[in-house]
Amino acid sequence: MHPAPPTADLAAALDATGCALTEPLLTAEECRELAALYDDAEGGRFRATVDMARHRFGSGAYRYFAHPLPPAVAALRASMYARLLPVARDWAARLGRPAPWPDTLEEWLELCHAAGQTRPTAILLRYGPGDWNALHRDLYGDLVFPLQVVIGLDEPETDYTGGAFLLVEQRPRAQSRGTAVTLPRGHGLAFTTRDRPVPSTRGWSAAPVRHGVSTLTSGHRHTLGLVLHDAA
Repeated sequence: MHPAPPTADLAAALDATGCALTEPLLTAEECRELAALYDDAEGGRFRATVDMARHRFGSGAYRYFAHPLPPAVAALRASMYARLLPVARDWAARLGRPAPWPDTLEEWLELCHAAGQTRPTAILLRYGPGDWNALHRDLYGDLVFPLQVVIGLDEPETDYTGGAFLLVEQRPRAQSRGTAVTLPRGHGLAFTTRDRPVPSTRGWSAAPVRHGVSTLTSGHRHTLGLVLHDAA
């Protein structure tokens, strides 16, 4: 694994657009190893597989990891929680909201589990030609961490084409703003889970945000999704 950039750099980018690319978090070999897990569905590695077309979420499929998470996934999740925690607390202060998130992911997940949110939410996604993901939010229960991370596991323009990450933000009293990001292999993208503070005439307002993936035109695209709260 590679270290991510300082939290201050991520915070500035998140304040600007609601999403921020990190430096490489995984090597190319680590990316290949994680992507290969998608075909290893035996032995209880995953707790569920979701066909997006069946549920009208788009087209393609993803799998939720079961407990225990693979060590690399668990380490990345804990690391990104710690790195994004100051941003989460700052955003809550701007919006005048409670900031219930303790200092470690382990403590936060204990709160989630006590509230009935016990199912792990780390996701391995696979897209093929023509696949896409509808705009949505990954909420899963009353307890929500306001930021999450997706990590690209394949090389864009080499392993696949199309398939940009999409973020759409509803601005206060204005038309929505869209952001499209191509995920370099091994890099993470931190982004808004539900809403984020934006300047307004009244100080700060909450801008609702949804995310998705544009249509893949060729190849296969694997990503690792790190939602930082568990599911009911």
